[in-house]
Amino acid sequence: MGQKKDLTGSEKSKIVRYLAEGCSSLKIAKLLKRDHRTIKRFIQNSQQGRKKRVEKPRRKITAHELRKVKRAAAKMPLATSLAIFQSCNITGVPKSTRCAILRDMAKVRKAERRPPLNKTHKLKCQDWAKKYLKTDFSKVLWTDEMRVSLDGPDGWARGWIGKGQRAPVPLRRQQGGGGVLVWAGIIKGELVGPFRVEDGVKLNSQSYCKFLEDTFFKQWYRKKSASFKKNMIFMQDNAPSHASKYSTAWLARKGLKEEKLMTWPPCSPDLNPIENLWSIIKCEIYKEGKQYTSLNSVWEAVVAAARNVDGEQIKTLTESMDGRLLSVLAKKGGYIGR
Repeated sequence: MGQKKDLTGSEKSKIVRYLAEGCSSLKIAKLLKRDHRTIKRFIQNSQQGRKKRVEKPRRKITAHELRKVKRAAAKMPLATSLAIFQSCNITGVPKSTRCAILRDMAKVRKAERRPPLNKTHKLKCQDWAKKYLKTDFSKVLWTDEMRVSLDGPDGWARGWIGKGQRAPVPLRRQQGGGGVLVWAGIIKGELVGPFRVEDGVKLNSQSYCKFLEDTFFKQWYRKKSASFKKNMIFMQDNAPSHASKYSTAWLARKGLKEEKLMTWPPCSPDLNPIENLWSIIKCEIYKEGKQYTSLNSVWEAVVAAARNVDGEQIKTLTESMDGRLLSVLAKKGGYIGR
């Protein structure tokens, strides 16, 4: 004879309700058309309540082993608890105990995503802020590229970092790895693009200029009035393909030179408001842990998310520049956060 189906959540709720009304287990079985023994078993198990969890004694480690673990955690940033204990030749310690021990001397952190700033970087940031303090930022076109992958944003690795230790800074390439490379710009309350870089194309000086010609200049810039072009300031970061002599000369022939091409301080992504736009788009396309099966599908998601960003959101970002410059000066060229 086949095994009977378990009680559903709805049936369990009805049993509790019938018991509260004073019904017997036999009557409940007839009402639900279930076996009387099934009903009695559920009632008995419910009345017993939950068993108390018995705490097992943790495997203790010696003071000498503890010092070895502390040294290993300092030498192996972002390593797992298992790897740290194995490097010390300490075996037989369950994960819960390893984590409890490490929690007293370390904490789980992400790898640092921001590039380190030295004294020269900070001075250049301050000089940049002073130079553009009186600029009308509604006339600045802020541009940047963003790479999107099928599985989600990079840089989510976690691991134990000893207290007082800095998380290591991973190598971050401007256009490295798989996925889709997207270029866009924002000015005042307007979004320019996004435009997709052709798959497999590495952005060097020549391909970057050709990409701008085919997308930005032909599809957006050429439609603007002469007065707009006269006043617009073009911003780009210091990626090699942007700051090369070839790209600078090419942009100069397009009329973007001297004061119309904004100089940019090194290692300062937190100053570019379009980075906040990328965060908005990535939160949308990767919400609820969403992943993609093709490059075209993730590109379509980027386009849809960009369309949902309204002009007021963009305007809020571009109008934040005055405050960012003041923050740079207040922090003496240090990071202002985003």
